[in-house]
Amino acid sequence: MQLTKLTALSPLDGRYADKIEELRPIFSEYGLMRTRLFVEIHWLKALAMEPTIQEITKFSSATEQFLDAIWQNFSEQDALQVKEIEKTTRHDLKAVEYFLKEKCSNLPELANTKEFIHFACTSDDTNNLVYGLMLKAAREDCLLPQITNSIEILRKLAHEYAAQPMLARTHGQPASPTTIGKEFANFVARLQQIAQKVSQTAIIGKCNGAVGNFSAHMIAYPEVNWRELTHQFVTSLGLQYTEYSTQIEPHDNIAELCNNLAQFNTVLIDLARDIWGYVSLGYLQQKANNLEVGSSVMPHKINPIDFENAEGNLGIANALLRHFSEKLPISRWQRDLSDSTVLRNLGAAFGYSLLAYKMLLQGLEKITVANEFLDKELMQHWEVLAEAIQTVMRRYGIEKPYEQLKALTRGKNVTKDLLHTFIKDSQLPDEVKEKLLQLSPVDYLGLAKELAEKI
Repeated sequence: MQLTKLTALSPLDGRYADKIEELRPIFSEYGLMRTRLFVEIHWLKALAMEPTIQEITKFSSATEQFLDAIWQNFSEQDALQVKEIEKTTRHDLKAVEYFLKEKCSNLPELANTKEFIHFACTSDDTNNLVYGLMLKAAREDCLLPQITNSIEILRKLAHEYAAQPMLARTHGQPASPTTIGKEFANFVARLQQIAQKVSQTAIIGKCNGAVGNFSAHMIAYPEVNWRELTHQFVTSLGLQYTEYSTQIEPHDNIAELCNNLAQFNTVLIDLARDIWGYVSLGYLQQKANNLEVGSSVMPHKINPIDFENAEGNLGIANALLRHFSEKLPISRWQRDLSDSTVLRNLGAAFGYSLLAYKMLLQGLEKITVANEFLDKELMQHWEVLAEAIQTVMRRYGIEKPYEQLKALTRGKNVTKDLLHTFIKDSQLPDEVKEKLLQLSPVDYLGLAKELAEKI
């Protein structure tokens, strides 16, 4: 069966392929090969720039352009050629090395320097830098724009509905009122904090040889300051440098990034479930699209499918991300290959995350607030003012105010008249009684409006 969107095993490459298109050039097999070429070429240029390595001299601008064109113009046909070489080598990185050597044979200036391609490197000297660059590109070019957009839309909703009262629910039961905007502001505050961690997590690279000791480097060129040269090389790629590792970069920072991203996703699951609940209660409504169908049998339905889709995909993403964070920092002795196949799935975790962000945004763009419904419901729950009354009574030293309000309200149908009678009969000062008599459930909001507006 030919691979198409209809026959793809993963929905990321099938049903949802168009929603994660921007990740494909980064995390695909093609993207992996292209980035490997990028790293190998830049390592070769770094060696040519080192004056103490006399067997290879600084390249002319024409030669550098030739080399850069190899990775810049790397095509799917080129990728197939690499795969053909791999059938013989049975080593995917070595296949890239041989492909690059073939390309360099076409230029006389490079013909005698081919053996400096992948010089003194173990596979992970290339691969750890490649995955670092892939993660950096996916984070900065694909995920962070969506993350920022999500936060900004929630911030806009927080400001727009800062003053709209709603009945809060603790343990699912009516509780002290809040505002729609304040509830959105809570998520903005949480997401901003975690997004900063996601964006600032260091992505680290190493280039120190077979077991991390620069052994091959030093035996070939003991006069070269390899620690300085590799430091400059790694940081020139936009990665942070470490010189302490075994054969592989230990992946601790990939684990940190995955944990931070999983925490961000967890907060979004919380958001998706809350919105789902508010739609169910009638607090939020969804704009109807006359061409869409909500149910195969019930014509009236407008289901919160975007939030359900987001929740499901965030869960899949987090299952992968948390596996990465637990698995990748562990390697038997100086090296085992169990991380290799796991790293190839980073794109899937990013893909499910990106898909979820887009579905969540799609859902947020459809919701409206049922202002009249919210006000009407709130005015049916005068018991929520019990907190206010007993707290004021505490201020004035009245004995057992909590217990008095508990006896008055708990498990009962509390009306405005019932509360007002209690207030009038209380021992509170007259001016305080008057203030409480003016209070209604839609007014008992504390600083909710101000907090929402300032987020």
